[in-house]
Amino acid sequence: MALKAIDASRLTCNPFEMLSKQWALLGAGNLEKFNMMTVSWGAVGVIWGKPSVTVYVRENRYTKTFIDADDTFVLSFLKDGHRDALNVLGSKSGRDMDKMHESGLTPVAIEGGVTFEEAALVLVCRKRYAQDMPKENFLQDETLEKWYPDGNYHTMYIGEIVAAYAAD
Repeated sequence: MALKAIDASRLTCNPFEMLSKQWALLGAGNLEKFNMMTVSWGAVGVIWGKPSVTVYVRENRYTKTFIDADDTFVLSFLKDGHRDALNVLGSKSGRDMDKMHESGLTPVAIEGGVTFEEAALVLVCRKRYAQDMPKENFLQDETLEKWYPDGNYHTMYIGEIVAAYAAD
């Protein structure tokens, strides 16, 4: 794998572009047993004096069981040309099939979890906070109507970026 350690506080990328347009893979576990899902919501910034990532995972996602069980999660941004893999990992469940294999990506161990050889940027995050997002906390009905018509809410996770890697 051609990833090198970098200082996360020196990142100059546009997180809006990276998350909403490029998408990322969110995962947890180890090479023996892990799961990843595609994400396009989240935030990168500073909280509690540390570079951090905020991600959101719906209650019914298989990946959530891995994130809840581990102390860390990994956010991987792939190199260009892997949209098909992102679509597979975002639309299929690891409960029902070996979507990691079907994605065509090459999993590799990394400090705190798993990423793929095809990653351009990897953020390893130590969980610092988790909060369910219950219906009664939403302040606008249109948010509920548009994003949660079936009542399948998210859990918000904040993770401190403890390691970052970029492709050569």
